[in-house]
Amino acid sequence: MRIVVTGATGNLGTALLRRLADEPDVAVHGISRRAPEVEPPYDSINWTPVDISREGAEEPLAEAFRDADAVVHLAWLIQPSRDERLLYRTNVAGSDRVFTAAAKVGVPHLVHMSSVGAYSPAAKDHTVDESWPTDGLVNSYYSRHKAAVEHQLDQVEREHPQLTVTRVRPGLVLQPDAAAEIKRYFLGRLVPHALFRVKLPVLPLPRTMVLQFVHADDVADALARILTTRAEGAFNLVSEPVVTPQVLAEVMGTRHVPIPPAALRTAARLSWRLRLQPTSPGWVDLALTAPLLDATKAFARLGWTPRHNARDTLRQLLDGLARKEGLAPSPPLRP
Repeated sequence: MRIVVTGATGNLGTALLRRLADEPDVAVHGISRRAPEVEPPYDSINWTPVDISREGAEEPLAEAFRDADAVVHLAWLIQPSRDERLLYRTNVAGSDRVFTAAAKVGVPHLVHMSSVGAYSPAAKDHTVDESWPTDGLVNSYYSRHKAAVEHQLDQVEREHPQLTVTRVRPGLVLQPDAAAEIKRYFLGRLVPHALFRVKLPVLPLPRTMVLQFVHADDVADALARILTTRAEGAFNLVSEPVVTPQVLAEVMGTRHVPIPPAALRTAARLSWRLRLQPTSPGWVDLALTAPLLDATKAFARLGWTPRHNARDTLRQLLDGLARKEGLAPSPPLRP
C-alpha cells in the first residue's frame, strides 16, 4: 500500500509516520512546505516539498499522488492569526487543490483531518455524534475554515462517487513533541516556559470551558485503522475524561476560580490586539461553544480504543512545556 501524507512534518503527521512504520507493506510519501532533516521518523520515506497555498500546486501534488492507494490530508495553518487571507489560501484553497489533484489521478481513498471545530455550537451538557451539523462558528476563522472544507468534501463526494472519502474529527490533539509548537501558536512570549514549572495559586476560567483531548499517537492509530480497512464516513476521536476546569486545575495542582466568560473574552481580545499573545479571541468562543463529541462510532467500526486518557495526555503536554520539548528535525515542531 502506498500512502501520501500532506503536512507530514506537523503534530499529527509526525505521529502518523511513527505509526505507519509499524505497518508491513506500507510505503509512505511525505508532502510538506519545508522538508525535514533526515532523521527518524522522517528518514525512511520519500518527500516532495509543496506549498499548497500557491496556484499551480495541483501539478506537483498530482505527480506525488499518482499510483497512491490513499491520500491523508493533514496540512493546515493556524498562524499568523492576523492574516486570515494567508490562512485561507492554505487551509481552504489549499485543501481544494489537494482534493482536485487526488481526484484527477484517480486516488481511491481520501482521508481528511477535520476537527471538532467544524461542528456547529452545542451546549456542554450532552455529546453529539457525527451527524451533528458542520457549519462551524462564525466568530472563529479556524472553525469557518474547517467547516468550509467539510462542504468542499460534500461536493467532492457528489462529483466523484467512486472515491472513498473519510473525515476525521478529533478533539484537541496533544503530544509532548508538539509542546514548543503549541506554545508558539497559542501562548507566545506572554507565557514563559518557567511558568509551567511552578504551582499556580489559582486557575481562573469560566465553568463552561469544558474540553476534550486526545493524544496524537491515538489519532494516528485511528488513521492507520481507517487506511488499512478503507473505512469511509466521519469519525469523532476523543479520550476520557471530559476536561472541566476542575479537572484541569487538578492536573495542574491548583484550584479553579470561576470567572464570567465575558472576562476571558475581553482579556483575550485586548491581549491579542496589543500583540501580547498570538491567540485570536475566536479561539475562546470556540472553546466555550464547541460541542462535546461521542466517539462510539470509532470504537465500534474501527475497533479503536485510545491508549492515553485525557489526564495523562495533559500531564505529558504540561511537562513538555516546562522542559521546552519539541522535535528538532521537524520545522513545525522544532523547539
